[in-house]
Amino acid sequence: MSTTHHDTAIDEDAPGPPISVPDSGDTGEGGKIKMIVQLVKKCLGVKDIATMRLSLPASLLEPMPNLEYWNYLDRPDIFCTINDAEDPFMRMISVLRFTFTKDIKFIHGKVCKPYNSVLGEHFRAHWDVEPNPYKLDDGEGNRDSIGEPFASETGSVKSGKSSKSTTSGVSSFSKPKSPSTAPTSPQQNADTENPAALVSNLSLSNNSSTPGNAQPVRVVFLTEQVSHHPPVSAYFATCPSRSIEMSGIDQISAKVSGTTLRVSPGQFNQGIFIKLTGGPGEGERYHITHPVASVNGILRGSFYVTVGESTIITCEGGKPGHKFRTIIEYKEESWLGRAHFLVEGVIHTVFESDTNHCAEWTKVKHVPQNRVVAVFDGSWKGKIRWKRVGTGSYPSLEHNGVTRSTASSPNPSHVKLPTPNIPAASVSKADVASYYLSGKRSSVSGSSSSKAASSIAEDEWMPLIDLSTLFVVPKTVRPLERQHSRESRKLWENVTDKLLKKEFSEATKEKVAIEQRQRDEAAERKKKGIEFVPRYFENNMEKGYAVLTADGEAALEEELHEDSAECIEGIDVKAQLAS
Repeated sequence: MSTTHHDTAIDEDAPGPPISVPDSGDTGEGGKIKMIVQLVKKCLGVKDIATMRLSLPASLLEPMPNLEYWNYLDRPDIFCTINDAEDPFMRMISVLRFTFTKDIKFIHGKVCKPYNSVLGEHFRAHWDVEPNPYKLDDGEGNRDSIGEPFASETGSVKSGKSSKSTTSGVSSFSKPKSPSTAPTSPQQNADTENPAALVSNLSLSNNSSTPGNAQPVRVVFLTEQVSHHPPVSAYFATCPSRSIEMSGIDQISAKVSGTTLRVSPGQFNQGIFIKLTGGPGEGERYHITHPVASVNGILRGSFYVTVGESTIITCEGGKPGHKFRTIIEYKEESWLGRAHFLVEGVIHTVFESDTNHCAEWTKVKHVPQNRVVAVFDGSWKGKIRWKRVGTGSYPSLEHNGVTRSTASSPNPSHVKLPTPNIPAASVSKADVASYYLSGKRSSVSGSSSSKAASSIAEDEWMPLIDLSTLFVVPKTVRPLERQHSRESRKLWENVTDKLLKKEFSEATKEKVAIEQRQRDEAAERKKKGIEFVPRYFENNMEKGYAVLTADGEAALEEELHEDSAECIEGIDVKAQLAS
């Protein structure tokens, strides 16, 4: 298909000329790779692709709105447990688990390009889940389903047929006979002979093996595109029954470097902000920064993601006492051989007297040994383990939520962190102190039997999570007939319908019509001297976190009271069956 006049229309607000690739007409893998290579060539030397107007043929797009794709709630059953623990250190462990699970889609799912969001577009959804908290080893090897020694947690999304799962991640408020449990992203090779399998190819059974048989809780999510140049969205999520709120400003910066697409946080993207409004951690505010990601394998058409640099988790507010800070360091991949997706990190103390809250420590090697209270390592696509270091992570006997010490920090001396050799995390604080005071630590490290020392050290590690066994929990969304015209699925309904039917030329026409309408509306506002004002969020991107307007609060309140039996999960049922 030749490029239409809409494809090359000038967007006056764009920072440069549009980047577009004509549809080759070949919908096979070879045709797609050819178009991708053309796109890569056009993007070479572009400082930030994300700020450009990028017009792609619909055949290169995933039938998924961008605002729905990015939500950081791939595992809401873990998000809702952040505020469970009385111990502030274990709350940090819970935030760490959430951080590793917020983007599970990149572990099992393919790398894809969703639709570009248009100004004023918004999306909202909810999940009804049974909380899946992390539990320490009880001394007999028993842990919760995600803390256990890496057992499979959910059914495979690759099969259209349901498979057994050991824990629940499904909407538990939903009636047993839901109108639809279609997957969030359509499976192109679904079993067309089995309508039930076609509509539901992600099994997350609600069974009695769920830890503690906990009562289900609802997590709600709202996001809106608040800027077009640069493309920026605001989002807000909450689990009121657990006193947890999450918000942020989403914006990415992208640049082609060789055959790799490097993606980093944009100017207004300061990370994820979590606020605990009640419960054990009332008043605590967690800030999670984003790492840098790279999309590799572009020229081969076999995309995979690697992650680099660091993620920092900080905690402020709450009860008096020192706080904990986490550094997650993603290990640089080798140019040769396959990627290993390795990660390591530390949790360390932060004292009230520390200058700039230790912000200069961004890598594991920066942290003085006497500040480290826990270490962890593993693969961000597989198993991650952790263990305590010393006694600094243990609360006092009657801590009442306050950490052990409010003293000023010891003198930092930047030294390389050695591999710790300490007692198991399940033992008591008194046992740990006794272990260190008795000199057993030195006798172990000085032992002539390195094999015995290695065995002891290995026993000290505890599983944190096995990401390879976790899959995305489907979201629940109101049916199209009840959605606003600017709500993502309603707005892109025709494009999605054509893509699922593999009518790519028609899908491209529908997509171009939406993009042109956005340019026309922008021109009209400019002519009248009107500035766009978001509906659900305050128009302030500088803060880094999102603030709801009255309409935003009302929309979340509506979503909290939605009847899941009248909603659908995943894509529209009729559109999926039509494919």
